[in-house]
Amino acid sequence: MILLNRTLIGLSLMFTWGCLAVAQEQPGGSVPKVLQITREYTKPGRNGAVHDKSESAFVEAMARAKWPTHYLGMTSLSGKQRALFLTSYDSFAAWQKDAENTEKNAALASTLDRANVSDGDLLDSVDQGVFYFREEMSLRPLADLSHTRFLDVTVFHVRPGKSREWRELSKMAKEAYGKADPDAHWGMFELVYGGDGGTFLLLTARKSLAEVDREYGMEKKLEAAVGEETLKKMGEMFGETVDSTQSQLFAYNPAMSYVDEAWIKSDPDYWKPAHMVAKSTAVKAEDKAKP
Repeated sequence: MILLNRTLIGLSLMFTWGCLAVAQEQPGGSVPKVLQITREYTKPGRNGAVHDKSESAFVEAMARAKWPTHYLGMTSLSGKQRALFLTSYDSFAAWQKDAENTEKNAALASTLDRANVSDGDLLDSVDQGVFYFREEMSLRPLADLSHTRFLDVTVFHVRPGKSREWRELSKMAKEAYGKADPDAHWGMFELVYGGDGGTFLLLTARKSLAEVDREYGMEKKLEAAVGEETLKKMGEMFGETVDSTQSQLFAYNPAMSYVDEAWIKSDPDYWKPAHMVAKSTAVKAEDKAKP
């Protein structure tokens, strides 16, 4: 997006993108409080179908166990080649319970261990971050991702000692975009484990990249809603409060995703991985052949 001056570019990236909420119990669920993100950086030449096949072992293991916790996998369209895996929980206690239950399930834990060894041969590095949903910094956040296909990831690092100004800036942006665009929506997540303090994540679920094209005219609506002086003030606050931003783009990968059955039913042609369809068909054929 292009705003009235260069200092507002960061604000445009920050506050015109919709929220990602990996609530998987059913389409239309609530925004998760705790979001765990795992990043897998693949070795050169080890991405694509090779990595898809390796990750399918995890999906099949979870499906066989009928595991209640789901996750969304995706691959990078920008930056260094990598995959993201997003798992959401209602609380930290729920995260702990899920980990304990996985360890207690000997069959599942053993299968996942073997899959990790195989997958590890394809990876250059792995890291994890845990984020907490900041409702007060969010505007009309979305929860249903079953019909979206892309994810914008924007990371903001707030300068030390500027948390109060960051909250004020977030409130101003929330009010401004709430007036400028009745369809505007976003969610903000704060990194609480796994990285530098003062890191905030804006995750944007998109149905198509045509939404990016549409947003390049947003500055006119914003100026009409709050005025040029307010935008100037927001730009100055942004420069004083935020010391860095980075944006990346990802595409969902059904072969790497273990999603709820409601998601699959909502769009089976997309969410049902081809290898699982083939396997299911083969099992049915085998059953029919038995006397």
